[in-house]
Amino acid sequence: MANLNKVMLIGNLTRDPQMKTLPSNTAIADFGLAVSRRFKTAGGEDREETCFLDCTAFGKQAEVIGQYCQKGKPLFVEGRLKFDSWDDKQGFGRRCKVSVVVENFQFLGGRDNGALPGATAHDSEKKNENREQRPTRRKPPFAEETMFQEADIPF
Repeated sequence: MANLNKVMLIGNLTRDPQMKTLPSNTAIADFGLAVSRRFKTAGGEDREETCFLDCTAFGKQAEVIGQYCQKGKPLFVEGRLKFDSWDDKQGFGRRCKVSVVVENFQFLGGRDNGALPGATAHDSEKKNENREQRPTRRKPPFAEETMFQEADIPF
């Protein structure tokens, strides 16, 4: 029987990533992700429910997430679900949790109006000036020409 454990999520970070390092010097980034779903009830009322998930990234991905992500930022995450269970230290019995192990991610949204982390407003103004001075891109020459005649199409 085939199995598949794949999850794709788009949400906002609920906290700044917490960075750790394994004894093997592998970086780990733990962060929370809030994923919302909007829907209408049978009565036509708009509703929203939010799922809060714990996520863990490893290696270079963890380093990048730790450096560039912060609470509130949108993020696309691809990964797999991981189930953990343990005995509660206060004697409340067995506890369990499902989390996401990040296998791939992509930043969403802008860079805070074009500014890089640590950049000043003056740097953003210079960047915008340089953008205005660039020549506009032209369409490739074949974009406007018809390459085939209708009679050449076999169907």
